[in-house]
This record gives sequence, structure tokens and C-alpha cells, in this order.
Amino acid sequence: MSTSTAAPPRRGRPGRRRWTPFLYILPGFAIYAVFVLWPIVDTLRYSFFAWDGFTAPVFNGVQNYVDLLQDPLFHIALRNSLVFILFYSILPIVLGLILTMLLVRRRIFGLVVFRAGLFVPYILSMVVVGVVWRWIYNPSFGPLNQLLRAVGLDLLARPWLGDFTWALPAVGFVGMWVQYGFCMVLFIAGAQRIDETLYVAAKIDGAGETQQLWNITLPGLRGEISVALVTTLIAALRVFDLIFVTTRGGPGNQTTVVAMLIYDNAFVLNRAGYAAAIAVVLTLIILAISYAVLAVRMRYMSQED
Repeated sequence: MSTSTAAPPRRGRPGRRRWTPFLYILPGFAIYAVFVLWPIVDTLRYSFFAWDGFTAPVFNGVQNYVDLLQDPLFHIALRNSLVFILFYSILPIVLGLILTMLLVRRRIFGLVVFRAGLFVPYILSMVVVGVVWRWIYNPSFGPLNQLLRAVGLDLLARPWLGDFTWALPAVGFVGMWVQYGFCMVLFIAGAQRIDETLYVAAKIDGAGETQQLWNITLPGLRGEISVALVTTLIAALRVFDLIFVTTRGGPGNQTTVVAMLIYDNAFVLNRAGYAAAIAVVLTLIILAISYAVLAVRMRYMSQED
């Protein structure tokens, strides 16, 4: 009586299974490489050329970077971009934390609708947001000035986007209005995973709302706060569409930011090589600030462990 043994399973060629997953991501990576990675490398290359965008580029070494460091308009644009961090990052995070405490720790009728309404500005197109707020700020028929005049505050009515003092805060307020919804939703998601017994124990010990915020909520939201900080910092430093729609960098250069300076040099002044150098410097600034925030976060976590 003969016994038959099952044949061992056939094995594929060595390395076949190991490389199979990469074949699935290859199409997406190819598109990403063509439309993202290659333009980044090309921008870095053109930053070392004097180029108007049409004729053949002429190599000039680091002259674009030397001119950039000596350009007073770049200093103004960089200062304005750093000011936008207050409106795009710091204030939205603070406002998001306050709204999180109000919406999570208390029962509010229609809470889901309320949350969605507060998040709506973040998902709107920035062009649409800019057009709407340009109408709100209109000095002649804008609702803001009409409201101020209606309540007897005529002295406060002004051409908000044309005022040398108030143009930057006015545009910054719009940025804060857009960003706080993202921070709020992120913090609410994080707050919902904090153990409720911590708040109960704090109340038993006599801790008030402020003490609960500092000792329970904020430590529990460290990860979410670091994500919100990095995301909003990047948004602040690369803001362009809102400035373009509302002020075009005016009045004067009061709202000119680095991204707006890149656009002007590349498409208005035909200084594509110089614009590429500005873009490279802006990218390095964003990477440095993001790395610093994440490094502080990781160091804080390592000290806790």
C-alpha cells in the first residue's frame, strides 16, 4: 500500500514577496515625484541662476541669496509672516482650548450642530473667505462699519484693509477665524479620550475649572496641541491666497508676506531665479520651526518617561 506525500508549496522567486507591496504604491509615488519632488529640486536648482522665466537661465552662484539678505522688502515680508503666527497659530489654539472646555465639560443642546457650525470656516475655500471678508470690511457699505455707525461708534469706522495700522490685524483676524475650528475639533477629539475619573477626583479635591484645565486637560492634550501648533505655524508662514484676495500686500507693504513676495518676483517682476531663492529660504524656515516644535515635544515626552 503506497502512501502519497503532499508536495511542498511552491515558493516564488527570492525577493518577490518582499517587493510586491512597493508595486502598489509605485503609481502614487510616481505622480508625487513628478508633481512635488521634482519641482522642489528644480526650484532649488533655479535659485542659483539669474532667470526671467523665459530666456535661458544664467548661473550666478549664491548671488540671489546675497541679494535676498540685503533686500529690505524681504525683511518686511518675513516680519509680517512672523506676525501672522499670532493670528494663525497662537490665538486659534487658545480659542480652541476655551471652546473645548465649554463644549466638552458641559451639556449643550444641539452640540453636534454647534460644533459643525464652528468648524465650517476651516473647510471653506480661502478665496471665498477672502471675498466675503473684503465685503465685510468695505468702508462704504460693509456690515462692520455700518454696525459701528448704527451703535454710535462712528470714530471706530475706518477703511480696514486700507489702513496702514489696521490692515495687518484685520487680515490676521480672518486667519484666526478660519483656523480656530480646526484646533477646536482636534482638541475635542483629544479631550474625549481623557479619563473622566480624573475630573471627578479633581472636583472632590476642590479643584475649580481653571485648575482642571491646567492639571488635567492641557497635559492630556499635549499631542494634539503639538500637532495643531505645527500645522498652524506652517499655514501662517505660507499664507498667500487670503492676502492676494484681500489686500495684494497693501497698503504699501503692510500686509506683504514672504509667499506674496515670491509671487510678485516670479510673475510680476520676472525674477524667477530670485523668487526660487526666496522659496528655498521660506521652506528652510518652515522646516526649522517645525523641527524645533517637534524636538521640544519629544524632549518633554522623554523627561516624563
